[in-house]
Amino acid sequence: MMSKIYPSLFLYWVLWVFCMGLLGCGAGVQSDHDPAPPQGSDLKSPFYSFKPKDIDGWPLALSRYEGKVVLVVNVASECRYTYQYADLQRLYMKYRDRGFVVLGFPANNFGKQEPGTNAQIKEFVNSQYSILFPLFSKISVDGENAHPLYQCLTNPEVSGEYGGPVTWNFTKFLIDKEGTTIARFPPAMDALDPQITQAVEAALH
Repeated sequence: MMSKIYPSLFLYWVLWVFCMGLLGCGAGVQSDHDPAPPQGSDLKSPFYSFKPKDIDGWPLALSRYEGKVVLVVNVASECRYTYQYADLQRLYMKYRDRGFVVLGFPANNFGKQEPGTNAQIKEFVNSQYSILFPLFSKISVDGENAHPLYQCLTNPEVSGEYGGPVTWNFTKFLIDKEGTTIARFPPAMDALDPQITQAVEAALH
């Protein structure tokens, strides 16, 4: 009798393990930052290891932008530089077909100039500027609670001379096709300033 039961239990266990694997059970909760890629991984930059949430709350892996030139900007809806949304959109439209993307990260760190919810931010940006480039959920970009992505971008050991704290809204980090920070532009510099467009064009070649 027992010899008939044990094989049945074993087969049931095998099927259960197989089904759990297909369903992804036990894989863990998706976080904003994946572990460092193992040696031999194609992901050569820590920039691509992050999964911040988009404006609708869904994790978006930055690895999807590998091979593209990326401008990372911390944005705000009530800043004197909020008008820059318009030229960030123009810059994106000008170069997107060549492999360029703008990533906007709302943050309320400076002057409390991004007080709204993600839904309010999305409504404002869409109604006022018709933004098409990716916009993410509101995060902190400075201090102890800074999002891991910004901890990485501002770390001099990672970004070299372009590291250092973000001090105001609309600070711009330019990331090359390999995920390396190659330039940083101050809040007051408009997105269509020749210094930015020339740097973008050089990175796209």
